[in-house]
Amino acid sequence: MKNTRIRLGIVDDHQIVIDGLKSLLHGHDQFEVAFESTQPLEVTGLLTKKTIDILLTDVMMPGLNGAELAKAVHEQFPDIKILALSMSGQGDLVNQMIDDADISGYVLKNIGKKELIRALEKISGGGIYFSEEVLEEMTHASEKKKESAEVNLTAREIEIIRLIEKEMSNRQIAEQLFLSERTVETHRKNIFRKTNTASVIGLVKYAYEHKLI
Repeated sequence: MKNTRIRLGIVDDHQIVIDGLKSLLHGHDQFEVAFESTQPLEVTGLLTKKTIDILLTDVMMPGLNGAELAKAVHEQFPDIKILALSMSGQGDLVNQMIDDADISGYVLKNIGKKELIRALEKISGGGIYFSEEVLEEMTHASEKKKESAEVNLTAREIEIIRLIEKEMSNRQIAEQLFLSERTVETHRKNIFRKTNTASVIGLVKYAYEHKLI
């Protein structure tokens, strides 16, 4: 690890969270909080005046959420490493932040001092750090995405699934989509086969899990 101090910026819409992070960092002189803010919209402006190595940002914030802020910071200040903090893993959001902002880490707000220091030291050294719970959520989200891609439902089939969820009969679906009942029945059979479901309840559950409805 470098001998120079690691300069941090902290943004969270709750001051008590910022105070808690600063308390965890107390006594670890290798870290210096260069600025703190409860207003995510002012962060990029602060970064033009303050030089930092790592930005610790909350994920769910009003006005500008952590994903949007991380993307803006990454585009304007690509050398700044970003550590996201959240109450939950939210696998889809973590993957989005990795893709859009190349974040260096994502931890939950229930971590203790030891894990926070370990995460910051690893990130400052050029590594990445994700909490175990977050890694599990990321894996789960990736598996769901892969499953959806493998199923390869057509736009028409997804449309029919949404109408099935509304408890519409084959005849009603045919009338709404200007199709024959036979065509709807064929689509229905293909949908059950592709989703590996055997009932309407199972299909609707699958559709909700894969965010089709």
